[in-house]
Amino acid sequence: QVQLVQSGGGSVQAGGSLRLSCAASGDTISNYYMGWFRQAPGKEREGVAGTETDGSTGYADSVKGRFTISRDNAKNTLYLQMNNLKAEDTAMYYCAIHTARRNIWAGSWLLRPTEYNYWGLGTQVTVSS
Repeated sequence: QVQLVQSGGGSVQAGGSLRLSCAASGDTISNYYMGWFRQAPGKEREGVAGTETDGSTGYADSVKGRFTISRDNAKNTLYLQMNNLKAEDTAMYYCAIHTARRNIWAGSWLLRPTEYNYWGLGTQVTVSS
């Protein structure tokens, strides 16, 4: 069983930056693709950024050029660097990992919440304009 413990987040003014972390235990993240998702009140959970086992990445159009996902396999930790934050980025952010099969390529499924079987508890990001 995998546990994902999130940290970071908080409140920031528009144009500011935040960094989210997601520390995994129970398995080695290098074997699996992972992602960051967010959910605003009254909206569905949406994929923000994902990373394949080889480190390649994918982003939602709304965050391209502003957010950067990365992984540190030695620390078994996933990160999301968020720059130039906007009010519309306000949401609860979740990290997730797909562990159903090892060393597979997510491709177009990378930002689909249904592809992931373990989730962090979420961390709030609030951006004021």
